[in-house]
Amino acid sequence: QVQLVESGGGLVQAGSSLRLSCEVSGRSFGMYIMGWFRQSPGKEREFVAGISRNAGTTRYNDSVKGRFTISRDNAKNTVTLQMNGLNPEDTAVYYCAADQTPYTEFVTRLENEYDYWGQGTQVTVTS
Repeated sequence: QVQLVESGGGLVQAGSSLRLSCEVSGRSFGMYIMGWFRQSPGKEREFVAGISRNAGTTRYNDSVKGRFTISRDNAKNTVTLQMNGLNPEDTAVYYCAADQTPYTEFVTRLENEYDYWGQGTQVTVTS
């Protein structure tokens, strides 16, 4: 059974930084392309960032480019989202997800391509 557990959310002021982590257990972490998604109240869940198995490819939502950085540590089974320059529009529940599609390093934005999900961690940014 694959489990994804997010941590690092919180309440911060605009302009602050947060670092989200997601630890994956149950199967080899290196098998997965990893992604971060977020969902705000009344809105659909949206892709935030993703990273390929070998970390050679990253992909970002235009709204976070230059502010957020995704990285992974395959030895620690962890994917991290460093979020800088937070603004109130970043307020959401952030979810970690794993895509087990074989034989590719393509990072998809499509949530239905991700096979496993964490429970989410709340990020609230006040103005």
